[in-house]
Amino acid sequence: MVVVDSGDTAWVLTSSAILLLMTVPGLALFFGGLVRKKNVLSTLMQSFIAAGAITIQWMVIGYTLAFGPDVHGIIGDLSWFMLNGVSFDTPNPDYGATVPHQAFMIFQMMFAIITPPLVTGAVVERLKFSTYLVFILVWTTIVYDPVAHWAWGVTGDHKGWMNGMGLLDFAGGTVVEMSCGLSALAAAFVIGRRRGYPHEPMMPHNVTMAVTGAGLLWVGWFGFNAGSAIGAGGGRATAAFVDTHIAAAAGSMLWLFAEWWYRGKPTILGAASGAVAGLVAITPACGFVVTGGALAIGLVAGAGCYSAVVAKGKLGYDDTLDTFGVHGVGGILGILLTGVFAVKAIGGTDGLINGNAGQSFIQIKAALATAAYCFVATFVILKVLDKTMGLRVDEDEEEQGLDLVLHGETGYQM
Repeated sequence: MVVVDSGDTAWVLTSSAILLLMTVPGLALFFGGLVRKKNVLSTLMQSFIAAGAITIQWMVIGYTLAFGPDVHGIIGDLSWFMLNGVSFDTPNPDYGATVPHQAFMIFQMMFAIITPPLVTGAVVERLKFSTYLVFILVWTTIVYDPVAHWAWGVTGDHKGWMNGMGLLDFAGGTVVEMSCGLSALAAAFVIGRRRGYPHEPMMPHNVTMAVTGAGLLWVGWFGFNAGSAIGAGGGRATAAFVDTHIAAAAGSMLWLFAEWWYRGKPTILGAASGAVAGLVAITPACGFVVTGGALAIGLVAGAGCYSAVVAKGKLGYDDTLDTFGVHGVGGILGILLTGVFAVKAIGGTDGLINGNAGQSFIQIKAALATAAYCFVATFVILKVLDKTMGLRVDEDEEEQGLDLVLHGETGYQM
């Protein structure tokens, strides 16, 4: 008989709390500091309200679609609708056999909460709040939940199709990072540029706030990644924790020096962005690679994501807060490099550097499928919402700022 382990349960619940800290206030401050001051509250609101809206969606239908009993490798069934049968004191052997089922459920809820506001980071300062609310609920149900089932779903011998073919994604390279990054790219194309972009200066209004948020993200990512071991024992949580920190440090330093070389000055915002890039890329790999692999992944992510952000300026699309450049590109790099650096002694499967080229093909297949599905599905969802609700505020409202126009508030009384 499986017995609940108090230490493992404490670690998963603590990780869940740290994960919520990533969204509120971590992501809220990070994104809020990067926009113009007339849009700071509307940007904070997108993160804060996701914690409420997605909690309810996850409780009612999201969890059962993502992790419920498998239906042909595509989606979970409705057995756990409204958390029916999701116990608070007994484990589910398919998902963390030493923690209560509800502990696993709420840990995964925090992943679902942070992802939609990451998507809309690409289109802040022009998106209607009413449409935002509908979008995050529809997007989570149609995009996030199925991809989570593909990568992580398991019912005995039945698994989500990517999980079944052997995908290595420890903490969400496909489920969180690629899904939000490719969806953000679709949103940027459908919704279009901000009024005046790129000719008018649109500098961050509060870099101090943004860097504070980035620091909270770095801390919270330990719950994100090490918590995905679903237990504190066995060494895997420790490996994931250490790999996470090494990759963040490597990404931060590489971005810093790349920016210093390219623009002539090192910036704190660049160092913070590089840390996030390293964290994104190590997310799928942290439970499968040794520290040398984590270092390499962080360095590649720092270089690759910085290059993507620079390229955005040359290509002219308006991914406002670089969700695609950091999370999309970083997620792709992380998934692919997991297939290169995976080590059997940690994750049970070797990667390309240890002679298993087949794992790289699996990672490539999963990355292509995730990218295509998330981009196309998000594109269609936004087109439908544009026809029915409208996506953008009008030009005058955009000029005034979303804080006053949509919420009747201002961030600063001066």
